[in-house]
Amino acid sequence: MNEVKELVKKAIEELTREGLKPDIILVGPKFLEYWGDISEDCELKVYEIEELGYDAVVADSAYLGQIKRASRRISVEPFLEEREVWREIEKLEI
Repeated sequence: MNEVKELVKKAIEELTREGLKPDIILVGPKFLEYWGDISEDCELKVYEIEELGYDAVVADSAYLGQIKRASRRISVEPFLEEREVWREIEKLEI
């Protein structure tokens, strides 16, 4: 899912512009299903956390928990909902 890869890249760029150095990504197992092969897309350390489900958090580990802007949360659920809406629309178009 290219949209997910783009969201991760955007989060990394935003954090970098703010002077942070994103070095980790915490991902839920459902997020991993839609991201694909992480190793070819990401230089961040990846930690799978069951409780995140469809979400991921890109962060600078040096500041995580200390300042609010040290991380960005990403979710694939909006993409799944949009995909389902389009499927329903296609069913209606007979």
